[in-house]
Amino acid sequence: MTNVEHANALFRTWMHEHLDRATHAFGLVVTSQPVWGWCWRSISAPADGVHGPCWLRVGSEQGRHIDAMPEMWTGTVSAGAITGVAKPRVLDSMEWDEPEQGRRVRADVMTLLPGRPCSDSEVLRAQPELRASWWDELRRSLDMLATVRTERFSDRGDTSRPAREVFGVDVRFSRWATCHRDLHWANLLGPQLGILDWEMWGRAPAAMDAAGLYCYSLLVPDVAATVRDVFADLLDGDHGRAVLLDAAAKILQRIERTGDLAQLDAPLRVLAADLVE
Repeated sequence: MTNVEHANALFRTWMHEHLDRATHAFGLVVTSQPVWGWCWRSISAPADGVHGPCWLRVGSEQGRHIDAMPEMWTGTVSAGAITGVAKPRVLDSMEWDEPEQGRRVRADVMTLLPGRPCSDSEVLRAQPELRASWWDELRRSLDMLATVRTERFSDRGDTSRPAREVFGVDVRFSRWATCHRDLHWANLLGPQLGILDWEMWGRAPAAMDAAGLYCYSLLVPDVAATVRDVFADLLDGDHGRAVLLDAAAKILQRIERTGDLAQLDAPLRVLAADLVE
């Protein structure tokens, strides 16, 4: 085992310990195997307790990152202001400091939504069984979300630095809305629509969610075509081109940085070539 692998194993054990701590603090019983969030930043599990069946999520972040982006740390709870969208509701929360690690830990008990994630990762690799009504509800939910008034992430610029860095093009966003800002296939439930993981919600270029979902669908062309059709009025035109290039560039930067999602490299570059012609 390398030093990095050993450090990662120790961190996962540390996170498991905090899941146990939260379980006992809330008086819960975990009812199935925990699942990990990205880079082990969170550990979550279905549970049972005074609220009945629920979902327990324990997240951890370095204090300096929380100071730099406090909206991320408060997103799950502040999303309670959003109504009319199929999303978990926070039932109880607690947080504590771990000074030796320079980290803060947060635990949230949430309602347990029906259904299952459409994919085990951000990327869709197989055709999901989703009815037309699911797509209608997704469009309705994102339209509803777009109207929510918030100042979260409202200080971001109106151009795409990733698109300039990756593709060498300057694109400018012309419309803004409130978005989920991390919409992908592991955060969408089916066959009944549910939208998970609201850490990053806030202001963003309009159609950011649709553009990201389209990029994450490219390995299943029929689904990608459906996404493009459902959100055609948002993804067409200059602004739609801008958010698609921005989404593609961000994923390609992640591929270059971490090696994650490498199977999207080729289709994203084909998409970008079409958009910059």
